[in-house]
Amino acid sequence: MAEAAPTTTTTGGSGIGAILAAGDRDFLVRNSGEQVRTPSRFLVKISSIEANTVALYFSASWCPPCRRFTPKLIETYKELSSQGKSFEVVFLSADNDEEAFNAYFAKMPWLAVPFSDSDSREAIDGRFKVSGIPHLVILDAKTGEVYTEDGVEFVSVYGVEAYPFTPERINELKEQEKAAKDSQTIQSVLSTSTRDYLISNKGDKVPISDLEGKYVGLCFVVGGFGPVDQFTSVLAKIYEKLKEVGEKFEVVAVSLDSDESSFKESFAKMPWLAIPHGDKMCEKLVRYFELSSLPTLVLIGPDGKTLNNNVADIIEEHGFEAWEGFPFSAEKLDILAEKAKAKAAAQTLESLLISGDSDFVIGKDRAKVPVTELVGKTVLLYFSAKWCGPCRAFLPTLVQEYNKIKEKNSDFEIVFISSDREQSSFDEFFSEMPWLALPFGDERKEYLTKTFRIRGIPSLVAIGPTGQTVSKNAKIQLMIHGADAFPFTEERLEELQKKLDEMAKGWPEKLKHELHEEHELVLMRRGTYGCDGCEAIGSSWSYRCDECDFNLHPKCALADKEDKGEEEDGKAAEEAPAGYVCEGDVCRKA
Repeated sequence: MAEAAPTTTTTGGSGIGAILAAGDRDFLVRNSGEQVRTPSRFLVKISSIEANTVALYFSASWCPPCRRFTPKLIETYKELSSQGKSFEVVFLSADNDEEAFNAYFAKMPWLAVPFSDSDSREAIDGRFKVSGIPHLVILDAKTGEVYTEDGVEFVSVYGVEAYPFTPERINELKEQEKAAKDSQTIQSVLSTSTRDYLISNKGDKVPISDLEGKYVGLCFVVGGFGPVDQFTSVLAKIYEKLKEVGEKFEVVAVSLDSDESSFKESFAKMPWLAIPHGDKMCEKLVRYFELSSLPTLVLIGPDGKTLNNNVADIIEEHGFEAWEGFPFSAEKLDILAEKAKAKAAAQTLESLLISGDSDFVIGKDRAKVPVTELVGKTVLLYFSAKWCGPCRAFLPTLVQEYNKIKEKNSDFEIVFISSDREQSSFDEFFSEMPWLALPFGDERKEYLTKTFRIRGIPSLVAIGPTGQTVSKNAKIQLMIHGADAFPFTEERLEELQKKLDEMAKGWPEKLKHELHEEHELVLMRRGTYGCDGCEAIGSSWSYRCDECDFNLHPKCALADKEDKGEEEDGKAAEEAPAGYVCEGDVCRKA
């Protein structure tokens, strides 16, 4: 965006007029409201703007975050207008062509700098150093004083309550939130000035006062989102069990669905209560409890105070048995931990991979291999999927190291556990693997994912010959040590570390390298890092430049010749399915 100083004509006076007027143009445009093929515009004199507070809205139709925020801004704008508040918005488009501008602006009830005046738009961008959109600068129309450049956040979080968006008003709202938390009750958390009830999935209205004196779980939900659907199915069983044993416990669904039909479909499966769909309290609670991930279950005590901002992790870790830890006090959690420890000690490969009649894995041509044939071996559970770019990039390395290990150790195997969405994708990806797999869509996949709390793929869990888990991070170990990491035990890793430390005694303390000619590289003991030479993961020792945050593997730094440009098959971008985000060398649940 241009950094040129804006034109500051006096047309329209000081303040907003000095910012928006340019050359002979002393007007903005507004939609006529008519739905016609060729947009009709009203010209509005900048000098006629009477609003005390004006927001400059930098946005574009091609920008997904802008398209999500614009409806919220429209809602706030209309509500302020209906209340007679002195507020105006001016749209500054970053669209690439006038057709896109027209289609986007047609939905907006406010003013805009004409699309044809690109010089003015770029100058105003430069004046406010706009580096990303959506961006909302809110200022005093008379003086031009900027109240805030965080208008997107304040409108999203507070809506009309933030008006007139001055620092004083925002601080006042934050103080009110703090005071509300200090004096929190179940009524202050759930009720509004116009609603003192919740609803059941049968449409009944249940007074919020009925929840007083009970433990209340606030469950943030999104219909059709896999991790939430899986969590609420387990929570429903815990809910019924706690009711059965007489615990005073209630759950309230806080819907984040934009679509009411989606909310109704998911709520129909829930045995508890909910805040009505579309109620603004849902958005307020997201902010109030600083929601950062899903699933989330906030636990409120009988006195109305928050006991835990999220017990979902506890339930995901222990499953249905988590009910025994209710209400998740320190003492109860210790009991759950002891039970989990005992369960882990009793773990066998059969307990992990056999469920009912599903007592086999598959090889090539879908031939069934009994799980019992794997007992006594070191088995890697390989969580992966074809749609995952990092998984495709890692596969050639894994195949190479698998073959090296198998050459020397017959008591080793890998079992592929797929997160693919289609049989054809599973088949294509599995065809590149020389090991075994769970059948596509096998129900054991969900159990194993929960048991090992798999948050991202690719992931490797190592099960030892006794059936005990020896490593939940075998992928990193394999990438650092290759086939030498086998059998992935702590003892083996300590042995490799001692060997590496002994080798390091013979390496130079400092050296110069062609990949980093600016400074000398110093040999340092390090944790896990990324090598700036081969781009692979390193550990323990690095040749490093602290000033530039530059690292080289000792093998890269000391090699006479480095084979650069290794092929990284499969790194081509492919869209991840809903609920996953791929970053770096891992795809995680969003």
